[in-house]
Amino acid sequence: MSAGRIVLLVFGVIILLVSLALIAGGGALIWLDKAHQDSEGFITTDTIRLDRASYAITTHPADVDLESGWWFEDRHHIATIKVQASSEDPSKEIFIGIADETDLQTYLSDVNYDEIKEFRIHPVRVYYTNHLGNSTPAAPTSQTFWVVPEHGSGTQTLEWELETGNWVLVLMNADGSAGVDVSGSIGVKAPWVFWVGLGFLIGGILLLIIGVGLVLLATRRRRVGGEAGAGIGGAAVSEEQPPYPFSLKGELTEPLSQWLWLVKWLLIIPHLIVLVFLWAAFVVVWVIALLVIMFTARYPRSLFEFNVGVLRWTWRVGFYSYQALGTDKYPPFTLKAGGYPADLEVAYPAMLTPGLALIKWWLLTIPHYIVLALFLVCGWAWWPGLLWVLVFFAAVALLFTGKYPRGIFDFIMGINRWIYRVAAYSGLMTDRYPPFRLGD
Repeated sequence: MSAGRIVLLVFGVIILLVSLALIAGGGALIWLDKAHQDSEGFITTDTIRLDRASYAITTHPADVDLESGWWFEDRHHIATIKVQASSEDPSKEIFIGIADETDLQTYLSDVNYDEIKEFRIHPVRVYYTNHLGNSTPAAPTSQTFWVVPEHGSGTQTLEWELETGNWVLVLMNADGSAGVDVSGSIGVKAPWVFWVGLGFLIGGILLLIIGVGLVLLATRRRRVGGEAGAGIGGAAVSEEQPPYPFSLKGELTEPLSQWLWLVKWLLIIPHLIVLVFLWAAFVVVWVIALLVIMFTARYPRSLFEFNVGVLRWTWRVGFYSYQALGTDKYPPFTLKAGGYPADLEVAYPAMLTPGLALIKWWLLTIPHYIVLALFLVCGWAWWPGLLWVLVFFAAVALLFTGKYPRGIFDFIMGINRWIYRVAAYSGLMTDRYPPFRLGD
């Protein structure tokens, strides 16, 4: 791949990432603006109950600076805040107010109150910091420092246009007594939210088209002598598709023990300990290989053999245990091929496409990941996927009949072949896209 194509591919991938972020952000803003808007145009939260034994509930100070908002022409109407609240005790009047942080600290000096430090909407969670004190505050209705105050019985509504300052929202009983128990909601009206979301969405779609175009332009195959080139070095490809450069073997070694599978989880613990370290090394080697491929278009042979060996070791342990239960022969502690009923081979690639390595392990493999998720995990409750269900049926058949159903074994082998084929592709070991099939 030429330097120009590499540059195109890198820019294309960057633009694709930016476009996906813009589309997600734009969609979220539009959904938020429309799904949570009340009849007055406020985006509001659900009703939330705040119940504290102290004299006041306050928000964390919000430092608002609208003077630097040069991008907004009418900076004094950027957003309007609405707070609605009512006391759980109908006999009590409540007070809602917004004040400058300095004035509020003076008012609540040596007063026991709770400050909201963290607030989560789904699910509702409110975390407080309690400020201890021994004084009883004067009734908030007697104070003159409030920017916007509201008080009374029943539901009280406070609306305030956002302005520059360091502001705190306060909820109290109107007489200043302890024990604040209120239910309410908070909303914001910002007319620009929808248009910003729409702009993000349109911009993301345009960038997505540009990014896809650049990637396709960078990775398109050259034509040599009227034939489609291989895309690397301009070598011609024969009309007959060569075999996929990956093979996975698993020989069912019968007779199998009817009960050994019950304790194989214990027997494979030494292998699992080793595999933890091998897979940590696999990730490190993968990163090194990615960088080398980007600059040389080659996967260093020693690193390639090591990572293939890790896949081979993993497959042998899986074939012996609960990925297949295909043999009772204990797997060897080696990365080398041969000498075991289960084996894995990946043909060493002479050259790899540098830019393709950036996207094939995540973006291009998404369709396969969806299929593999059904094979391995099923449903929101993390139920066992199809592979584990089939292995369980095979284990039950072994326990009661001593026979491994051949049809189930072939299906299990097909699923494992698909899994490890995708692993080899996302492991940067080949540029050939994995086929959507269970067979060789």
